[in-house]
Amino acid sequence: MNGYLRQDGRKGIRNVLLVAYLVECAHHVSREIAVQTRDHDVQLIGFSGCYPNTYAQGLMERLCTHPNVGGVLLVSLGCEGFNRHRLAETIRESGRPVQTLVIQERGGTRKTIQEGTDWIRAARSELENVPRTPFDWSDLIVGTVCGGSDGTSGISANPAVGGAFDIMVGRGSTCIFEETGELIGCEAHMAGRAITPQLGQALVDSVHKAARYYTTMGHGSFAPGNADGGLTTQEEKSLGAYAKSGFGPIHGLIRPGETTPAPGLYLMDVVPDGEVRFGFPNINDTSENIEMIASGAHMILFTTGRGSVVGSAISPVIKVCGNPETYRRMQDDMDVNAGAILEGTATLPQVSAQIVDLIEAVAGGAQSASESLGHQEFVLTYKTFEASGPACLPLA
Repeated sequence: MNGYLRQDGRKGIRNVLLVAYLVECAHHVSREIAVQTRDHDVQLIGFSGCYPNTYAQGLMERLCTHPNVGGVLLVSLGCEGFNRHRLAETIRESGRPVQTLVIQERGGTRKTIQEGTDWIRAARSELENVPRTPFDWSDLIVGTVCGGSDGTSGISANPAVGGAFDIMVGRGSTCIFEETGELIGCEAHMAGRAITPQLGQALVDSVHKAARYYTTMGHGSFAPGNADGGLTTQEEKSLGAYAKSGFGPIHGLIRPGETTPAPGLYLMDVVPDGEVRFGFPNINDTSENIEMIASGAHMILFTTGRGSVVGSAISPVIKVCGNPETYRRMQDDMDVNAGAILEGTATLPQVSAQIVDLIEAVAGGAQSASESLGHQEFVLTYKTFEASGPACLPLA
């Protein structure tokens, strides 16, 4: 495998250009720039809020300097609260080309779109000079999330990903699983796998925080589609989600946007700290993808039983389908048929090995199904987090 070498020593598996809007009022202009330059491997991200938020600012800084990103065009209306100057300076210090267009200063929609497309075309030529370098398993960071789960997810797709994680961690990779709200009841099992007692307690606390959050809101992370697909309880869904983590030791607990201090297996706590004030912690699966990407994930393993078509900006998404009927019906959107385990045409270890082989291929430049279909979904909302302490990161 070969990667793109960045100034900070990290390596990417893609070399995309981002157009990033800094308030919803700049979304249309940014989208037009991205659409008109899509043949230059351009992707669109952004934060829609007008009021500043430390979490959103930090994630945008992490995303715009992600190893898969080669350069960034920032699009501002001009009067929003987002700190565009700090974001631009962070990108510039990372060695990436960056330009900021302020619509109110540039003369409106048409003029800003024209300036933006001109800059993208010039920047793409500059990105062709990014040096390539060998990319090893120890360079790789992979996240996993489940969406559109059904009764097959927890007995085929999720354990197959868990097996793949065990293989990758054994090769020196970093693997991230999340969804503390869908791990309720599994906290003691995770604590028993923690590499220190202090980390074990932090894992338990993160799940209890999620339980309190959902109790306050009056609902849990259990969608009507889950029940229609055969899941019966939150506990059953939690056990299925837990299976994505495999069987190895858990090396740490991180918040969105935090980087892992060493290779290993990490849980990401996605439920905001403090009092409940932001609504549902993750309004859809895309936001969970983005949070792991902000922590450096080069790609995402997305398990589904009911079926899902979402991909993500910045990092490829690999779909692992647990239901063989769904796979046959939506084959164009799926990468791996973990439902073969249920039909007896493949074993769990065989599907895990297939996932690892596909990860290697995608890291080497092959497109996942969602990439080939042009999926580049992106969602970033308001949240607040405290930094993870030493108990959460014993390898730091």
